[in-house]
Amino acid sequence: MSTRLIAKFKSSLTTRATLRKPALCVPPSRSFAAESENLVKTALYNVHKDLGGDMVPFAGYELPVLYKGENGGVMKEHLWCRADGKASLFDVSHMGQIRWHGKDRVAFLERVVVGDIASLKEGMGCLSLVTNEKGGIIDDTVITNAGDHVFMVVNGATKFGDMKHFEEQMAVFDGDVTMEYLEDSMQLLAVQGPGAAASVAKLLPSDFDMTRMPFMSGRPTTLDGVDGCRITRCGYTGEDGFEIAMPTEHAVSIASKLMEDSSVNPTGLGARDSLRLEAGLCLYGNDLNEDITPVEGVLGWTLGPAKSRRRTEGGFLGAEHILTPDGKLQKVNRKRVGIMGMKAPARDHTEIFDENGENKIGEVTSGTFSPCLKAPIAMGYVETASAKAGTPIMLKIRNKMQKAEITKMPFVESRYYRVPE
Repeated sequence: MSTRLIAKFKSSLTTRATLRKPALCVPPSRSFAAESENLVKTALYNVHKDLGGDMVPFAGYELPVLYKGENGGVMKEHLWCRADGKASLFDVSHMGQIRWHGKDRVAFLERVVVGDIASLKEGMGCLSLVTNEKGGIIDDTVITNAGDHVFMVVNGATKFGDMKHFEEQMAVFDGDVTMEYLEDSMQLLAVQGPGAAASVAKLLPSDFDMTRMPFMSGRPTTLDGVDGCRITRCGYTGEDGFEIAMPTEHAVSIASKLMEDSSVNPTGLGARDSLRLEAGLCLYGNDLNEDITPVEGVLGWTLGPAKSRRRTEGGFLGAEHILTPDGKLQKVNRKRVGIMGMKAPARDHTEIFDENGENKIGEVTSGTFSPCLKAPIAMGYVETASAKAGTPIMLKIRNKMQKAEITKMPFVESRYYRVPE
């Protein structure tokens, strides 16, 4: 990636980090200001610096956008994550880890998220959406039934706003539920790529059978002999992978142990962004926000299939703006789509026009150059009538019209793990 593009990416990260203001109850040290003296450092900060991490503000934290070195740089880090037998290590400790307690925790969560939490078997999780009264998306979240509690991970840039929203909803909820935010006690790492399972297995107990661990499942475990850890098979790259939570005081030793494996490469925010876009995954603040509904975001599947309980019963905030009275997804005027065919990358806020370049029909929300496809890719919203794959469009890039086409996502085929039958 060129120096100019890195500078542009850093600027974009700073902008995203200030999209949501912290709740009034948030300590000053947790503000989302871009000034370095106010940024929070994860437990791995010194490790990042020692590895040549180019540190930038993101979600109120100071995190590496890329690493300088033989295997560093956005392009190399990206391709490493997709390479056979390789794995990428991401520091995602900025994300919010929450435990939900109380006998009515599931009933409360089904008030604030769209997913079917009651049907999750112990150890299984799902991607869900936190919605507001108008059906807009406050955040996307991974929720796991952890047995005696529910474990939730929310986005770093939105976590304080999320928790303020949860507190407001708990105040009017008639039931037994408490929220435990794991603020400083736990750190979170992601290991992603075809070699992720083999690298993480070296730190797990000998009786931990990864071959029987489905995608979107999680369980408590020890890592390198450290108690109080948790592993979830999920990720943000389209590859097999894991998010592993561990006590803060052991984060450096566990990360170092992972990186003793030559197949594991430290990876920054730059490659994390390009990997998730190739996988057709949304970035909150760019592709999703409080004015976009799950139907517009083409995320209606998070409510379950047609005639499922959450579709027919509703009961979550904003359901009347998402579902019809008979449980169908409401018709919408715009939809999220993939875009390819342009010669130059189309960055966020690039205007989308019809085939003739006369009528504006939408706007790009994320765009980059795909290292795997060696071509520009983008995601955005267009009028529903133009959302079908194969529809020709025009993009206004640097004040020049370029031909492009609506395409299906993911751009690069996902390789999520399936348990052998």
